[in-house]
Amino acid sequence: MAEKKSAEKGLSGGKEKTDLKTLARHLDISQTTISRVLNGTAARYRISEATQQRVLEAARKFNYQANVLASSLRSKRSRTIGVMVPEISEGYSSAVLSGIEDELLFAGYFYFVVSHRHRTELLRQYPSLLLSRAVEGIIAIDSDIQADLSVPVVAVSGHRNRPSVVNIELDHQLAAHHALEHLKQLGHRRIAFIKGQTFSSDTRSRWRAICKVAAELGLEIDPQLVVQLQDDGPGVDSGRTATAALLERGQLFTAIFAFNDLAAIGAITLLRETGLEVPRHISVVGFDDILGAATNNPPLTTVRQPLKEMGRVAAKTLLHMLQSSKDGWPKHSIRILPGFVERHSTAPPAVPPRNAFHSN
Repeated sequence: MAEKKSAEKGLSGGKEKTDLKTLARHLDISQTTISRVLNGTAARYRISEATQQRVLEAARKFNYQANVLASSLRSKRSRTIGVMVPEISEGYSSAVLSGIEDELLFAGYFYFVVSHRHRTELLRQYPSLLLSRAVEGIIAIDSDIQADLSVPVVAVSGHRNRPSVVNIELDHQLAAHHALEHLKQLGHRRIAFIKGQTFSSDTRSRWRAICKVAAELGLEIDPQLVVQLQDDGPGVDSGRTATAALLERGQLFTAIFAFNDLAAIGAITLLRETGLEVPRHISVVGFDDILGAATNNPPLTTVRQPLKEMGRVAAKTLLHMLQSSKDGWPKHSIRILPGFVERHSTAPPAVPPRNAFHSN
């Protein structure tokens, strides 16, 4: 009883460190069982779901941290993961990275993050560099890895069909349907599109889905109302530039569907500067539902890509691959379903002022 009270004191915020032994006393479960649950090998040892849930809840509640160094020395494993991202900034990559971070830290793994800004030489060099740091696996976020690697790889929006790669992919067709059906129901027919940069892994898949869904809904895509993001930076400037190009073509439109939220916010900024009100004159739909989408002026209607959850799924999948034989790996891809958030950047169409469109 005295030992039980001592353990509870340590777990409830006392000075005693919450270690594996203390956690085992609190749960009245062996240290071996707890280790197997936290290391992701519970299924192999047929540990019940109820016991797994108890261990995970207690570990989270009491902020249990494994002695990773000692474990690594015993197992001769690095317990280190490499993560490749285009850039670290507000938006897509940072949201996915947040989910990865949650899962890897909880599982007691270190991780290296490298950013490449889609530079070909860095995309070619980084996998070898990470392998030289003894990473056990790699998570690639919107990063085109060309080589076959000796470690398992999970690609978030990578679309790589390789034996040791599992892709975490959004259902782009459902995403396109959410956005285009919404605009069609509002009455929009002249819809402009801002495509992603050529180097983005999602650009081609998303555009194919948009074209397919538009045909199904009877919406014509005017080539004069399609522009592509050109800048390689993560900010809103590329959306401003693309929207300016649309206006310069002199073709009337009543809505814009942008490749991502940052481009959509850039579009809204440029439209406002030219005297067009959103959504009174032009409706704007984004993609991703980043943190700033809800607080933008106006709050952005957008396709919600569950970015943090995609990061969590990517990390969980890689950890599973590390703990199992290839026969137990997921087959090529895991499909993630998008949502849709209707806010205040879309409304039924009105005829925008003709002088806002600068015909050549």
